[in-house]
Amino acid sequence: MLLSFQQVSFTYPDAYDPVFESVTFTAGPGWTGVLGANGAGKSTLLMLATGELRPDRGSVRAPMDAHVCPQRTDVAPAAFEGLLSAGDAHTRHLRQVLRVEAHWLGQWDQLSHGERKRAQLAVALAGEPDFLVVDEPTNHLDREAMQWIAEALASFRGIGLLVSHDRALLDALCKQCLYIEAGQVVAHAGGYTQAARQRVNERTSQVRARAKADRELAHLLGERTERRLQTEKGERQRSKRGLARGDSDGRAKANSARVADNGSGQRLRQMDGRIRQAEARSQALSMARAFRTGVRLEGERAAGPRLLHLPEGEIPLGPSRVLWVPSLVIRPADRIGIVGPNGAGKSTLVRRIAHRMEASRARVAVIPQEIDLQQSRAILEAFKAMPPEQLGRAMALVRRLGSDPAMLLQSAEPSPGELRKLLLGSCVVAQPNLLILDEPTNHLDLPAIECLEEALAGFPAALVLVSHDEHLLARLAARIWLLSAETPDRTRWRLEEGELSA
Repeated sequence: MLLSFQQVSFTYPDAYDPVFESVTFTAGPGWTGVLGANGAGKSTLLMLATGELRPDRGSVRAPMDAHVCPQRTDVAPAAFEGLLSAGDAHTRHLRQVLRVEAHWLGQWDQLSHGERKRAQLAVALAGEPDFLVVDEPTNHLDREAMQWIAEALASFRGIGLLVSHDRALLDALCKQCLYIEAGQVVAHAGGYTQAARQRVNERTSQVRARAKADRELAHLLGERTERRLQTEKGERQRSKRGLARGDSDGRAKANSARVADNGSGQRLRQMDGRIRQAEARSQALSMARAFRTGVRLEGERAAGPRLLHLPEGEIPLGPSRVLWVPSLVIRPADRIGIVGPNGAGKSTLVRRIAHRMEASRARVAVIPQEIDLQQSRAILEAFKAMPPEQLGRAMALVRRLGSDPAMLLQSAEPSPGELRKLLLGSCVVAQPNLLILDEPTNHLDLPAIECLEEALAGFPAALVLVSHDEHLLARLAARIWLLSAETPDRTRWRLEEGELSA
């Protein structure tokens, strides 16, 4: 049982550039990660794999029993009611692992994104398909829910394609990873970390091989130029044109030169053949342009020993829930990570911090976890209204994060990932004293996440980061604020300073 792509090429109707050209790979039982920048063709690859699209050339072979678990969770799965009523051991185990509750039936609109995703995955896994496609299963989920999902996905025994920006999940589950770039798909063994290391090594080898091929080509071109000069000189020596009819010495020298030539023209033609071969080798080693890095997020470190003081007290989280916080101080160069389960009050806390900062007239930039459609359009219009010099600087960052600025400005409404890039671009010109990021990696592809990580590592002012991405927190956060339930019914939460768990 295999998923097989053989010399697959595909171009959308009316499009000039192909999405894929001569793509070949196989995937057996177990999970295969699918990686690539936004727009690289991940969704197209999944649709080709499941038969929703047909290739222009080549062949795709996949098990007929396939199930797709999409990124969106707007509609309850058709088999959701059956999942909740089934009594077999496998389904009961899935409901237990993923904490799917019976009272969720008929309440889909009231469920959180994480609850919907867990129900969606439970339905997909309960059917035990031969082939399963899962698209971004961990957006918005806290660490505990991520562990539930990782455990459930690890039990799958069929062929799985997993699109995810969660590096820990890819490392835990995947036997291989597919990198999509410039119309090509390259398979690397192992999870994300192993595959990324192999990819770097291969790129390094390619760079060296290309440099060697270019040196060989340059040497041959120089040698051909020298031989052409020698051939032209020989032709002048062999020529009898212009010699007087009685110049027997000159004619004797020309005849001697013709004998001495001994096939120089043929050697020159052979040289041209060697150059064509060297050019072909050099072109074969051409690589897709690496993802551009070097993004710089500008900020200004505030003067003085303290940027913000939040006094001890309770922060309301709703009609019957509160978060107790001790006396909190943020210093001008602090890098603080906020960690806790869904519903603990992380977003409420950062909104309180941002409000206190604005009241103090300090410059604060906030990128919230979710933004509704009306706010998205307003942000896009504000972006368009920037002065040209500021807009140019902001759009340079957007481009570095993998989106086309011109197309983005022409869109009626940006996607969630593009909106985050717009807001990050705004930070370039805001020069904030404090940058607050609430789940910044949601909706971003892995190249953009890695680029953002590099930028945040060099951010000069204070940083408050809410994230479930432990790789990001381990690199960027020097202090950790842990939010945990103080009462069993989770109506009272508390904040303590601590460390990331191992």
